[in-house]
Amino acid sequence: MEQRALVNDIDLITATHGPLKFSAHSVGRGPTVLFLHGFPDSKASFDNQLMAFARAGYRAVAVTMRGYEEGAQPADGDYHAIRMAEDVAAWIRQLDTEPVHLVGHDWGANIAYAASALAPELIRSLTVIAVPHPVRFAEAFASSPEQQKRSAYIMEFQQAGFEDSIVSEDCAYLAALWSSWSPEWEIPSDRLSEMKAVFRQPGVARAALEYYRQAFDSSSSAALETQALFTKPIAVRTLAICGNSDRCISPEIFAGAMRAEDFPGGLQVTRFNGAGHFVHIEQPDAVNDLILDWIK
Repeated sequence: MEQRALVNDIDLITATHGPLKFSAHSVGRGPTVLFLHGFPDSKASFDNQLMAFARAGYRAVAVTMRGYEEGAQPADGDYHAIRMAEDVAAWIRQLDTEPVHLVGHDWGANIAYAASALAPELIRSLTVIAVPHPVRFAEAFASSPEQQKRSAYIMEFQQAGFEDSIVSEDCAYLAALWSSWSPEWEIPSDRLSEMKAVFRQPGVARAALEYYRQAFDSSSSAALETQALFTKPIAVRTLAICGNSDRCISPEIFAGAMRAEDFPGGLQVTRFNGAGHFVHIEQPDAVNDLILDWIK
């Protein structure tokens, strides 16, 4: 990874995978904890984690995911989970120490599952936030009208040109998702501004929706590779976190989709009261303490 600057003790670095370049924040020294953000979000999602983990003796790194900036948008438009898992493996190999502790939220959790299946030797521990095991979630989704209603936005994303809708009127659609998914959270204005700035960048809205569109692909070679990854047992010890007020994914479905038999490396599931989909931002101190205890 290339170091570019130092701002307020946070290194601004660039991770690469082939021709793609991903900006990242890095702070601290010690074993690496790698953070993967979700939708609709950015690497700033983990601002409340970076310094806390650095003070605890770790190197904390938050990376911009594929598509969320111009340099990270592939020419072939491939946003299958297998490709993002390969991104993560490439980043880990560029870090000073390996394996790493991997933490993912929302789509970052999906990619963390895939990366843990792809290259378990590169990962010491896995922490997933707000999104359960992809295969088990799909099974539960098929029989839950309530979850289908919560996930109706995913079907909207399949519409051609819908990327324009999510950024119109000052990204009102995206701001409304945050509010509905975490109904008890008084969202800081600076966090909303950061998210909106990311999605105003050329190509980001389309790339973000391609994650959802290509998740419905069932026949391409990339789709088949992704399916094979998601059906593999997770050999890495795993901590799963959700908020009991999450209105994006039912906490009951979340807990039910995390089955010990899928995680032979070990599994712990923890639910937080008074928090929604963005539990790591809503209750950062409690979440940080839990993850730090887990990885130690």
